[in-house]
Amino acid sequence: MRPHLLGIDDGPFEKRRDRDVVVVGVVMEGPDLVEGVALTRFPVDGEGVTDFLAGWVGGLRVRPSLQGIVIGGITLAGLAVVDVPELAERAGLPVLVANRRDPSDHRLDDALRAAGLAHRIETVRHCPPARPASDGLFVACAGIAPEQGAALVAAAQRKAELPEPLRLAHMIARAVARGESRGRA
Repeated sequence: MRPHLLGIDDGPFEKRRDRDVVVVGVVMEGPDLVEGVALTRFPVDGEGVTDFLAGWVGGLRVRPSLQGIVIGGITLAGLAVVDVPELAERAGLPVLVANRRDPSDHRLDDALRAAGLAHRIETVRHCPPARPASDGLFVACAGIAPEQGAALVAAAQRKAELPEPLRLAHMIARAVARGESRGRA
């Protein structure tokens, strides 16, 4: 199986300086063929990230070939919380949330409260539970059965824990924001 997946990640930013954040999408067939790269921007801690992503993905020329979307966590551009089931429904595609750590141990609720964004906690609770997909990777799935979602992720992995479309989106976003990528992607 060589799925066509869109990996989406945001670049680093400085909270009190930057108004928006680069968002990168990388489309790949399987783990080794890049078919496209797309760039956009989203406001730091902005509202409406699910609507934004659904519209952006829907407008991509590669949309008809996609079999799923992979994101690296449920937040984008700081504390903009993606409604994962809603994104899957609006985009008409499975959405896979890949994390290196079990997200049930994350303190996102505390961060949202501290930032005055407690109204987003309900969206966090709306996310499907993450399950171990492989050594060092947890995946939450919307719009697809967990077993099928894990199979899509596995088919897009190479030597890294993360699926390649997400890993490359992470590297490109960092390079756009900082001039070069570095570290573990």
